[in-house]
Amino acid sequence: MASLKGARVALLEARMSGELAAMVERFGGTPLSVPAVRETPLEHPEDIGAFLDALCDGRFAVVVLMTGVGVMALLRDAERLGRLDKVLAALRTSITVCRGPKPVAVLRRNDVPVGLTAAEPHTTTELLQALDSLDVAGKAVAFVHYGERNETAADRLRARGALVHEICLYEWRMPDDIAPLERLVEEIIDGHVDAIAITSQIQCRHLFQVAETHGQSGALTEALNAKVVVAAVGPVCASALRSFGVIPHVQPAHPKMGPMMVALADYFELTGRSNPEP
Repeated sequence: MASLKGARVALLEARMSGELAAMVERFGGTPLSVPAVRETPLEHPEDIGAFLDALCDGRFAVVVLMTGVGVMALLRDAERLGRLDKVLAALRTSITVCRGPKPVAVLRRNDVPVGLTAAEPHTTTELLQALDSLDVAGKAVAFVHYGERNETAADRLRARGALVHEICLYEWRMPDDIAPLERLVEEIIDGHVDAIAITSQIQCRHLFQVAETHGQSGALTEALNAKVVVAAVGPVCASALRSFGVIPHVQPAHPKMGPMMVALADYFELTGRSNPEP
């Protein structure tokens, strides 16, 4: 098995930080877990009642679900309002469209059939391609966002004639304590981090937001390109990195954390060194 050769690997993942850190250790690396995002449920979203009314009344022909967290938030709010059974029944009679495997898993745990799933790497492009098989013109489409609104996907559906009803049930926010992120920026710039694994675009944006507040975004970009092996879990993360001038060294064929760690270990094994060429 390929080895990380004791490399110090920075991890920005929050929800699955323990699992990702354990992967780093299994590959012979030293994890440095610095969560860069908080997934915060919106308390009693003002439009949740109307949204659930429409869902329970069968007004949505299609329900688009972006993340497992979003599905769980929807079901949690439905239970809080005493309407969980009706919501599950409505989902079972709608065409559900999932962006990736996590919303699929939540639906299946609740005996809700999955109509369509976007292909890998599960980006907006693949989601819209999956929706190509449906005639949404003149039909009501429910769109359950992730931690921020995906305006591109919603606007594309409207352009196809869909009547889009959007809801956002949680937000991506900066951690309450950003001191660990500030220290991480310093360590990256000073060359004390061998690799960094990015598993969502918001992690990248928050890391650079912290660097920018201290006038260090340029130095961070330079260090990530010259001193650190940068792994992006998929094309969306890679695109976010490139928007800050960082070219990722590692991107797995399958956009999941396990394949990403395998690809990162393979990189270290093949190069025989901790840092990429400048």
